[in-house]
Amino acid sequence: MNSLTWRRFGIRLRLLTPGALTLAAVFVSVVPVGLSGLPEVTPFFALMAVYHWSIYRPELLPAPVVFVLGLAQDGLTGGPLGLFALILIVVYGLVSTQRRAFLGRTFPVEWFGFSLVVLGTTMAGWLISCIYFVALVDPRPVALQGALTLVTYPCVVWIFARIARTALRRV
Repeated sequence: MNSLTWRRFGIRLRLLTPGALTLAAVFVSVVPVGLSGLPEVTPFFALMAVYHWSIYRPELLPAPVVFVLGLAQDGLTGGPLGLFALILIVVYGLVSTQRRAFLGRTFPVEWFGFSLVVLGTTMAGWLISCIYFVALVDPRPVALQGALTLVTYPCVVWIFARIARTALRRV
């Protein structure tokens, strides 16, 4: 292969960065965090990834990919099939259409928007789970997951931004 072919291959590979990072987030999301005296929960890393890429590079993380990644998370967590897929695709749609409100703003504005997304997804996920299991599901683990998701968001998106700055700098 000539150098132009390798260059094109490298560019195409770098364009997969948002999808690959979101897939990694799905896998990390199923590793429980054990806190003393609390149920095992994990921050919703895939939600962080979808929110971030929906603002900054939605063209590199298309809706069908978001849906498939949500289904993968559903399968790995053993929850209601389609729950995370539905949540992620709704967040993707809402944030993608409102991305102009976030572009060029300070990080606290982005984080505030994310806090509203976390609140909505946490409540919707809990409600859908209650309906699915036809029982009142304990809201504490869901609330703890929402809080952990919100608190860890700045660190995770800082990592995403550093990787994107390197991998997508000339794409």
